[in-house]
Amino acid sequence: MIDDVRANGMMAHLLDSLERGEDIGHYGRLVFVMVARHFAERDELVRLLTQDRSISEAHAREVVAQVEQADYSPPRRDKIIDFQSRQDFPILTNFNDPDEGNVYKDLHFPDSVYAHIGDYREAKARAEDLAQARS
Repeated sequence: MIDDVRANGMMAHLLDSLERGEDIGHYGRLVFVMVARHFAERDELVRLLTQDRSISEAHAREVVAQVEQADYSPPRRDKIIDFQSRQDFPILTNFNDPDEGNVYKDLHFPDSVYAHIGDYREAKARAEDLAQARS
């Protein structure tokens, strides 16, 4: 259920901003979908995104489809900070709080998300080992 994401301050901020019709920016929308897709159906995500008056339904559907097709995992805090540096809308409201934006601390995702992250880290470690062995 989408209200479950309110357990995370950043996600509550994004939901509240959408409900006010604010433009949360490209990366705000991307972060929102990367996390919220595990708590809501596609049509609900599109409905929530289109509350942002700067995005059409067709564009909202494209964002959701992009995230689903790429099977993006919810981003870590450092990635959210990087995204925020690329737009005006503040995805994080308190940079001084190291837990702000840590969706893994506040939300429980399906086991498949954690498995996907583990597989990625293992593949990355193997690639780094291989690169180091070649040099």
